[in-house]
Amino acid sequence: MFTFGMSRLEFIWIRRCVLVIVISLLGGSCVSNKRINYLQNLSGNPVIELDEFIPYANVDYEYVLQPYDIIDIDFASPNEELLRAFEYQGASNARVGGRGGAGAMGGGMDVFYFSGYSLDKDGFVRIPKLGNIPLAGLTEEQARQKVEEEINRFFKEEVDVRLRIGGIRFTALGEFTSAGTKVILKNRATIFDALAMAGESNILAKKNELFIIRQYDGGTKIHQINLNDRQLLASPFYFVQNNDILYLQPMQIRQVGSGDNVSTSLQLGISIITALLFIYGVTSGIF
Repeated sequence: MFTFGMSRLEFIWIRRCVLVIVISLLGGSCVSNKRINYLQNLSGNPVIELDEFIPYANVDYEYVLQPYDIIDIDFASPNEELLRAFEYQGASNARVGGRGGAGAMGGGMDVFYFSGYSLDKDGFVRIPKLGNIPLAGLTEEQARQKVEEEINRFFKEEVDVRLRIGGIRFTALGEFTSAGTKVILKNRATIFDALAMAGESNILAKKNELFIIRQYDGGTKIHQINLNDRQLLASPFYFVQNNDILYLQPMQIRQVGSGDNVSTSLQLGISIITALLFIYGVTSGIF
């Protein structure tokens, strides 16, 4: 019954080792759907039914411009010739030719880097003829009014100014298919817009522990959100903000092989079992 001259006790010992290894691998490799699926009604939270209206969370904080931000500024006036004196050469051409109606930019060229106005380390933006204007610490609307006030000192007719952040820039780190710095050319983007651009997280990601490192006026805060929770839709962190850093941690399952699926783990288990049998055969003189 027993091959290679094994005794019954030796066979039972090896069989138990094999069972322990297989059970451990299967138990450590299988990931529950509760840890994978987005937007679930988690126990303990109010149930949000399908087709139920979910109001956005009230957010007191409004993004303020910070050093090194890039903003897009457009001027509108009947005197187009005079307006050209307030723009850098080639900026308007880059603005028209580079956007091309794109809604988002991944690892490609950031057109606003070439056509926009960058705040320096002290929070000043330099505009031809107007010089350095302090904009850090101001909201978009406050900054627009500031620039409009400065430029209208040169015109008899009022000049309209449009000022906005050059897209929403965020950085994705950790368990994303395409980590790195991304730009969404929208005025508002959800956390799922950001996840889609960074590449949907793989099966090993801790979707219940997504860290958002958010920049505030004068400092930074770390927030944690749960992508599994449907309550996220009513969270103040449902929308990403400029300069957000998203960090998605891996599960501890990564410690057992690659663990992406059962097949991979079984292959690992078979290799371990084969190695154990070989070592046993050598030490016992079978081979």
